[in-house]
Amino acid sequence: MQASALNYDVLIIGGGFAGMSVALLLADSHISVGLLTKKSLEESASMMAQGGIAAALSPEDSPQRHAEDTLAAGAGLCKPEAVDLLVRHSKECIDWLTDYGVTFTSSDVRADTLPHLTREGGHTRRRVVHSEDATGAAIITTLESQIRAHAHIQSLEDRIVVDLITDESGTCLGAYVLDKPGSTVQTVSARVVVLATGGASKIYLYTTNPDTSTGDGIAMAWRAGCRVANMEFVQFHPTCLYHPHAKSVLISEAVRGEGGYLIRPDGSRFMHEHDERTELAPRDIVARAIDYEMKKGGYDCVYLDIRHKPATEILRAFPNIARNCEQFGIDITREPIPVVPAAHYTCGGIVTDLQGATDLSGLYAIGECAWTGVHGANRLASNSLLECNVFAAAAHDRILSDLERLPRADRSLPHWDESRVTDADEQIVVSHNWDELRRFMWDYVGIVRTNKRLERARHRVELLREEISEYYGNFKVTNDLIELRNLVQVAELTIVSAMSRKESRGLHFNKDYPDTLPDDQAADTILIPRCTP
Repeated sequence: MQASALNYDVLIIGGGFAGMSVALLLADSHISVGLLTKKSLEESASMMAQGGIAAALSPEDSPQRHAEDTLAAGAGLCKPEAVDLLVRHSKECIDWLTDYGVTFTSSDVRADTLPHLTREGGHTRRRVVHSEDATGAAIITTLESQIRAHAHIQSLEDRIVVDLITDESGTCLGAYVLDKPGSTVQTVSARVVVLATGGASKIYLYTTNPDTSTGDGIAMAWRAGCRVANMEFVQFHPTCLYHPHAKSVLISEAVRGEGGYLIRPDGSRFMHEHDERTELAPRDIVARAIDYEMKKGGYDCVYLDIRHKPATEILRAFPNIARNCEQFGIDITREPIPVVPAAHYTCGGIVTDLQGATDLSGLYAIGECAWTGVHGANRLASNSLLECNVFAAAAHDRILSDLERLPRADRSLPHWDESRVTDADEQIVVSHNWDELRRFMWDYVGIVRTNKRLERARHRVELLREEISEYYGNFKVTNDLIELRNLVQVAELTIVSAMSRKESRGLHFNKDYPDTLPDDQAADTILIPRCTP
């Protein structure tokens, strides 16, 4: 069924921190904004962020040191100009959030306005600003109230984009949108479209991300003709709670930053055998170390131990983690936390410039779905929330100038045509394909890869893509079918990218190419639509 059309100056697809930031910035300039979310405004990967925002606020720190740590973690593939933009505007991000009413944990030491700063893996200084151990929730709940009260922002909740609408010149004109409660497809016209859809970690069986992280923005931008880059660099968070009834329960890196130890089931520490920085090594190193120990010892998990700290200190620093673990019968002040690595962050994405502009006129991408070069081959902890806001501000300036020259958003666009499709008669096909995809991606394109594993994954994803394409062409779209179609596309891009890299670097480790090329030979993996085999 075709619903009535909607028109906006700017349509923002994705309601996490990146989408909310650019929405508020644009709406304050009296721009009509549609903010589209797959579920409610409160549900996003940003909402689940625990650690915080990296910002060089301490007198012992500097943006230059922050940049050096980011470049080191990125393993030779960060773009220095992108990193410079990120770190130079970190204080502005904190100030902007504070002005909107976000409350950060205060310092116990200093009487001035400096917030409490914690430390995470890869950082040489304490520079992570946080709100206890639920920074994302503090940000999203605060900004959500501002979004709902803003006269120039219309929230479009419980909707998912089917595809972008483009013309022959490669200009993005809007999107076809499935209104899930009504099972209707709307045509949404916009002078500018911003993708802020987050990452694609749901291509894996185990992930810290919510169910909505299905790579929608990356897949639809690729289909529309945008390049994507560095999809092989998938960050696996080292510590996700291991429990048969737990789902996507992240144990923040800040637990290690505050002195937590990684131990084997027999209680012995092991990180000193893998890296001199021990538990504070970057995430790629810690995740591979845990993977190695689990396979070598035949363990189901390893353990994160913070028991040696005073209980009052643990509960003050990690109240939400303590509550989450308590639900599964784990007292983190008395026993170690069982943990395993899980897919956490997509370091690659849609190719953009430093203001979020993609290859298509009128189309922008910010946040985790975008590739600016800021993360390189491995993201430094707590740079992601910072990226959302800094690049939203940069995109805001460019979008305003674009709107001055682009036509009004009242163009007549073709309606969604479903006259030749029927209701799906076997929904079980979608769920089975989803499960198969996530399992073979975990087995073959995970933390440690080989050529043979990647070849097997490529063969399976091609068969799945053909099957899903046929299904998509014959049946009416549903949320699950749209997500599955996007997941398969992003999985294929990840596999092709991984097969293209003939070395091990950062988050990509291939046992058939264990060495890392010299940094002066380091190159990004750029995939071009219709030019990729």
